[in-house]
Amino acid sequence: MELDYSYKVPKEKENKIARAYGKELRISYKYAVEMCREIKGKKLDEVKKFLQDIIKMKRPLPLRRYKKGVAHRSELQGWYAGRYPVKVAKAFLEVLKNAEANAAYKGLDTKRLYVLHAAAMKGIKIVKWIPRAFGRASPHVEQTVNLEIILEER
Repeated sequence: MELDYSYKVPKEKENKIARAYGKELRISYKYAVEMCREIKGKKLDEVKKFLQDIIKMKRPLPLRRYKKGVAHRSELQGWYAGRYPVKVAKAFLEVLKNAEANAAYKGLDTKRLYVLHAAAMKGIKIVKWIPRAFGRASPHVEQTVNLEIILEER
């Protein structure tokens, strides 16, 4: 089955890119959107170091859109709100590792790779039920995330 990416690459660039897709990941959609905005256009080594710093809780992810009620972080320069979404960073590292392996398989130089495109889209919803008092139950809906990353050799 061929996956349809939201970013269409021109035919002349097709041999200079590598793609990876994470399907139905159980991570936060809002943090995934913020992470995509943060890593887009950066060098692959720089992005991997940034994600490792988030996992070690050394550097926060700046939140620009989904920031209501979020505490300020003194580590951020130029922005005030931020958090450490460790689970999202680990999922992004997995997809980036797959994209890097695809690039190496294509014969691209992994030292010259940049994130050309990163997008997080809503996946399927997993519906569960939470038992309540007096024999009732309430639905608990979990939103999954589809993540696509395209790397380009420059």
